[in-house]
Amino acid sequence: MWANEDWRGGLYPPHGGQGERLPDYARVFSTVEGNTTFYSGTPRPDTVAAWARQAPPGFRFCFKLPGGLTHERRLAGVEAEVEDFLAALTPLHDRLGPVMIQLPRDFGVDELPRLEALLARWPAGIPASVEVRHPEFFHKGSAEAALNRLLITHGIDRVMLDVRALFATPPREDSRLAKAQGEKPKRPLHVISTAQRPVVRFIGHFDDAINQARFTPWVERLCLWIKQGKTPFLFVHTPDNRQAPALARACHARLADRLALPSLAAFPGERQTRLF
Repeated sequence: MWANEDWRGGLYPPHGGQGERLPDYARVFSTVEGNTTFYSGTPRPDTVAAWARQAPPGFRFCFKLPGGLTHERRLAGVEAEVEDFLAALTPLHDRLGPVMIQLPRDFGVDELPRLEALLARWPAGIPASVEVRHPEFFHKGSAEAALNRLLITHGIDRVMLDVRALFATPPREDSRLAKAQGEKPKRPLHVISTAQRPVVRFIGHFDDAINQARFTPWVERLCLWIKQGKTPFLFVHTPDNRQAPALARACHARLADRLALPSLAAFPGERQTRLF
């Protein structure tokens, strides 16, 4: 999610083309949640080559498996397409974070054999994570135990979707908040690391006090995982994502107070504004 026009004048300079977005983003942040592949499918070779040129060596792309495979075909008979998708990302293999397998809200325990078949064939050199949304995976019962056991067996991370801040207040008259709440599943937060790269998707609110309160427990947890030698991935959203870069910077600053983390660079758009 680096091509966001609402970030002009902040994360991005007020002027500039789409081709400059990824380099500007990567000057500040070290990873990105790649939604483009979920909606558009397997990227073209020239597109992947451009991403490879524009991102520095330490940057990590976390692309989503195409929705046509996860939501339309529900992982049934998708082996060849998954292989083609991962092969298309070959120029980025040294810069791939966990590839996200985001499953539909009604993908339940009866379909876990399809997920198991996919993970059994997953290349060992490419990390992966799974995000489930079916309610039965959040009841701490046999369905969730089966899911967690499957992920642990294959060394796959379970994505933790934290929507507590987003749903902290009713939408009232705010159509933007109502839209965001309608799009995100309201599921309990189960904090669990099933492999070495825990993935946290933190969905914030327009009220920053709510965001900071809900993020406080994550400071301790993320620090713990890092001290354990794990590499957590944190993705930060706000209801319309306009404030997402600023919230991500604030979250990083709180972690940097506890860990030896380098400060984030100033946003390119803010630097340019100060020049004039």
